[in-house]
Amino acid sequence: MIKLCCNYVDEAVIGCENGLNLKQEFQNYKDKIADIITDLNKRKDKPGQWLQWMNLGYSEETVWYVKEYASMVQGRFENILVLGIGGSALGGLAVTEALLKPYWNLLTDEQRDGLPRIFFLDNIDPDSMTGLLNMLDLSKTLVNVITKSGSTAETMSQFMIVKNILEQKLGANYRYNIVATTDKKTGVLRQIAEQEGYKTFVVPNDVGGRFSVFSAVGLLPFALVGLDIDEMVNGIKDMDLALKNTDINENIAAQNALIHYLLDTKKGKNMAVMMPYSSRLKYVSDWFVQLWAESLGKSDYVGQTPLKALGATDQHSQIQLYNEGPNNKVINFIRVEKFDNNLEIPSIFEYTGIGYLGGKSVNRLLNAEADATRVSLTDNKRPCVTITLDKINGYTLAQLLYMLEVQTAITGELYGIDTFNQPGVEQAKNYTYALMGRAGYEESAQELERKMAMV
Repeated sequence: MIKLCCNYVDEAVIGCENGLNLKQEFQNYKDKIADIITDLNKRKDKPGQWLQWMNLGYSEETVWYVKEYASMVQGRFENILVLGIGGSALGGLAVTEALLKPYWNLLTDEQRDGLPRIFFLDNIDPDSMTGLLNMLDLSKTLVNVITKSGSTAETMSQFMIVKNILEQKLGANYRYNIVATTDKKTGVLRQIAEQEGYKTFVVPNDVGGRFSVFSAVGLLPFALVGLDIDEMVNGIKDMDLALKNTDINENIAAQNALIHYLLDTKKGKNMAVMMPYSSRLKYVSDWFVQLWAESLGKSDYVGQTPLKALGATDQHSQIQLYNEGPNNKVINFIRVEKFDNNLEIPSIFEYTGIGYLGGKSVNRLLNAEADATRVSLTDNKRPCVTITLDKINGYTLAQLLYMLEVQTAITGELYGIDTFNQPGVEQAKNYTYALMGRAGYEESAQELERKMAMV
């Protein structure tokens, strides 16, 4: 199981002005936390609560269908191209970057054991899109287009471009190079898929995009590149069982939720930094930023602003600010105890000032950097928590992501907000529809033109 150390937010370590009396606060909130956990688990099966993500670890049918399809197409494609944005891409990026061999797409077929390369087209920048599409042989590429609504402008514009190229290259057989992940019954993409005969997978009802990583949205790309999705599901199940515990002293998601809530509302720590000390976990920070920002940043001005960092890289770009700038942040370190590789530093240049490094390992150096940074922050009265993985694999990574999802849900309940809506995002989407001439948005388009003319 992953572990949480929260000693470095305690007032005994960083003082009363910036820290919390954890023992007392856990006691103060123990009943409220117990009620929240009980209520979330009661509501998760009710339609319209947007809590079905809590059941994804038990979706045996989805796992079976995903594995069956991955087996069926094994060896047929050189590349997997995922079209999606936000929650349709960030979870996939986080998991594949963490669990595949580093620099996966640069490895030879033999080094990848014959498994395909994987690319996530998660933006609509015309230069990067053109570059990727010019580089890939789409006739040898399986395209996974992901959008629940089927009307996401960015994803569907990508799909229209890719579909056109595929049809020119392959004729009527192009449909065998497409698999769609979308709503079970409704939406433009569902309609197109049924008309043209694409293989489809379902984004479940009541699962928002930022909570969808362990649905077919994520599981399908993972299986297609050979990741062990059974291992991930087992990690989720074990973590889910642990997080059903209503005792805050035994529930790490509840602990970290309460810590962030109180540091924000009582101590003015309105920013949350996610800083893994592992390059393989770099995109976990990107995934967390969406999860935390869209879930907690609501119109009544609640929620911390999430920031991403990478240790030890960002010790040389951000820690100066964190240590001596505004004391308005809580730092979340992610630490890995055992890396897959042990890299020794040779004993050379012993006559110089760097000789002390010789004979030690980069592993030891990276974790020393993490420990040193944590201590320097606490010297400056900056609160931080540390999440520790014994190693990076499908089991521990799934536990980490699921724990952060539950933490987010509990935090939203503490703030008293709807964690699962995103009205601010929808407003911008509607404005985009208007600017691009979508039917039904004519009045909005006129209003937008008036506003833009005033600038």
